[in-house]
Amino acid sequence: MSLLSDAMVTCVMMDKSSVSDGRGGLIYGWTEGGEFEAAITYDTSTEARIGETLGVKSLYTVTTYKSVNLKYHDVFRIVSNGDVFRVTSKGDYNKTPKGAGLNMRQVQAEEWALTGDDDNG
Repeated sequence: MSLLSDAMVTCVMMDKSSVSDGRGGLIYGWTEGGEFEAAITYDTSTEARIGETLGVKSLYTVTTYKSVNLKYHDVFRIVSNGDVFRVTSKGDYNKTPKGAGLNMRQVQAEEWALTGDDDNG
């Protein structure tokens, strides 16, 4: 076991869907997608605290294995406690090189609520 794998929790992708409400509108909902493992850390630095007071929401770093490439605005939930996050960066570039002994990729994320409105989900 490595420290990285010890910090991992099981997460599940959340997929937004819509159906007609029968009156010309839409009803939005969320369904669970595939599971993956991630280590999620909260930034408690002084700079992050200052940013939070100024409205910065991307205070979490999500570390996954390189095989999991989270995309900008992907939404996922931690299985064990139900906490929901939305990815606020691209996973394409922040990964360990092929020859490195570490197998990891990182993105930034914010806490999120699963709603049907356009402003938050």
